[in-house]
Amino acid sequence: MEVTNVTEYQAIAKEKLPKMVYDYYASGAEDQWTLEENRNAFSRILFRPRILIDVSKIDMTTTILGFKISMPIMLAPTAMQKMAHPDGEYATARAASSAGTIMTLSSWATSSVEEVASTGPGIRFFQLYVYKDRNVVAQLVRRAEKAGFKAIALTVDTPRLGRREADIKNRFTLPPFLTLKNFEGLDLGKMDEANDSGLSSYVAGQIDRTLSWKDVKWLQTITTMPILVKGVITAEDTRLAIQAGAAGIIVSNHGARQLDYVPATIMALEEVVKAAQGRVPVFLDGGVRRGTDVFKALALGASGIFIGRPVVFSLAAEGEAGVRKVLQMLREEFELTMALSGCTSLREITRDHIVTEWDAPRARPAPRL
Repeated sequence: MEVTNVTEYQAIAKEKLPKMVYDYYASGAEDQWTLEENRNAFSRILFRPRILIDVSKIDMTTTILGFKISMPIMLAPTAMQKMAHPDGEYATARAASSAGTIMTLSSWATSSVEEVASTGPGIRFFQLYVYKDRNVVAQLVRRAEKAGFKAIALTVDTPRLGRREADIKNRFTLPPFLTLKNFEGLDLGKMDEANDSGLSSYVAGQIDRTLSWKDVKWLQTITTMPILVKGVITAEDTRLAIQAGAAGIIVSNHGARQLDYVPATIMALEEVVKAAQGRVPVFLDGGVRRGTDVFKALALGASGIFIGRPVVFSLAAEGEAGVRKVLQMLREEFELTMALSGCTSLREITRDHIVTEWDAPRARPAPRL
């Protein structure tokens, strides 16, 4: 079967992967309402395309934290990619680099920061979980910086792991032949089996529940890398993040894997953008599966988007070639959406190009009698 869109990779991944692994990647928290809503919410935003504009040349390039990339489509951190494919994060890093975009490496990667750096050039961010032992955190941040990573994406929505019932049923744990490579030398690279989810037990044992805004400031004392705060969905927290010195914000509900019944990220985006008032860039992850989704996010004020599950599903299906194809398909769909909306560059994408259910009705001129 020829894959013609990003979503089709999920069914292929489901066939190829062990149930425990597929369920870990695919599932959300509790009733999985937000998991579905992350997708469905995009369908309630409609286009107002402009016509008769010369769209023979379209420029999708953008600059993120000073780094020029080929398109506003980047790779979100997804954990334990070697469960999907033996090449894991190596394949993802190469695919992102060849597409001229940014890869974010998970703290819980099955390849270390040094190994990913060894795949060759590329702009890479590092996603950070803060462990109870701050020496572990400081060491990891220094290693990422030394390995050439350019920014920290600090995950702030996981003081405890969300209730992912598929993982509880499957007694999820990292397969014995893999480790959380960044923590291997610190005796924190293995995950014990548990009566419920092995990952949940690991998080309860290691992740610091006292994490607060002062720790965002602390991080700035141990690294020169800019810090993106990942997991913001309210105006209040946007303002606090900026006060704490964040270089950017990622509107994220952790792929609907933490608290269920939070809004879809695309629904929370505009509130965050308005609160940021242009002081820092705002990005979005969650539910992006089409180039049209990318356009909608940019029209609502995002500076770029991150994709997560499409990476692991395409990786499981076709390895590096699959990830390359996902990036290519999204790029082509986004370019087509720009052309059909009458936009030749990202700055031409405006709020007027879309209509949402919360917009006030547009005034129509009264008909003449």
